Amino acid sequence: MWSRALICNFCIKGHPKELLVTMFKTLALKTPVLKTSVLKHSVSWLVLVGLAFFISACSKQDEVISLAGSTMGTTYHIKVVPNEQMPTAQLLQAEIDLALELVNNQMSTYRPNSELSRFNQLPLEQSVEVSPDTIKVVKEGMRLYNVTDKALDITLGPLVNLWGFGPDKRPTKVPTQADIDAAKAKTGISELSIEGNRLSKHNAHLYVDLSSIAKGFGVDKVASILDKYHASGYLVEIGGELSIKGTKGDGSSWRVAIEKPTDDGMAVQQVIEPGTMAMATSGDYRNYYEEEGQRFTHIIDPRTGLPINHKLASVTVLHKECMTADGFATAMMVLGTEASLELAKKEHLAIMLIEKQGEGFKVYYSDAFKPFLK
Repeated sequence: MWSRALICNFCIKGHPKELLVTMFKTLALKTPVLKTSVLKHSVSWLVLVGLAFFISACSKQDEVISLAGSTMGTTYHIKVVPNEQMPTAQLLQAEIDLALELVNNQMSTYRPNSELSRFNQLPLEQSVEVSPDTIKVVKEGMRLYNVTDKALDITLGPLVNLWGFGPDKRPTKVPTQADIDAAKAKTGISELSIEGNRLSKHNAHLYVDLSSIAKGFGVDKVASILDKYHASGYLVEIGGELSIKGTKGDGSSWRVAIEKPTDDGMAVQQVIEPGTMAMATSGDYRNYYEEEGQRFTHIIDPRTGLPINHKLASVTVLHKECMTADGFATAMMVLGTEASLELAKKEHLAIMLIEKQGEGFKVYYSDAFKPFLK
């Protein structure tokens, strides 16, 4: 959830460029939508989902509006090509901040009075009326549960909390199998239903955590505001999740560099030109802790109740909607390399996987991702 932006000059093929490096240390079980929170799910004091480098050509100040701020326990950065229909930068940022604050008030597990928290706090098998936005995100979580062979489960909250990656503090000892079984008994998509704008729980202990997709939804929300003003080009980033449209003011493409999954987080693995597309990255290489000589990552397999333990270090997904890319990236970190490539082929997804191999890494691309490579 902590971000850092550095601006420095460098040359690409002899031409000076401006490199905006945004280090997205987001909570994920991913970000607190979220202390707001992405698990790519909710986490409070550990971090990361992805890192990206925004590479933009030097341009006159009036060719782009640049906005930055804080939300969902992380930061946001926006570049948009202005037009006559767009309000001033100050008014535009105020509108964006209000929209993101609303998402937090709807879906944060860190805010006790959010719509989602009120649902989670219901002591009995009851229902609560929520906003259309919350219903939309919950429905997408339920859909992805089926599409990903149960690798993405928005009812994972009890397990997230058990392993210390939610609002609760980190455990002082490794959970026992009995602890895990007890937490799993409180989960289950089948215990959640929707009727109109009402969320119903059929297990009093059910705890829904939308942090695996709600941050991506926040990105989509900001993009929709810019689309309302008919922006011809923009780049929206919240905690490492992106939505990109069109071109920059000078007509050149937006370029994004995907981080190599190393501890220092400053090495570039691949530069891409996404065009008009959303992008989400999930990884297990920063948000973890060690206990009793074992390393535990924030990404938990809902099918076993255990933190993942395989070679896949990073997943990047391109999709028209950031919310959906967000969910797939988290699910694929659970599935591992082979199953993720199979899922990408079945769903025609553009994905890039970085797998740990000895002292180095091996990169895999789906066929749909290859056109974006530069």
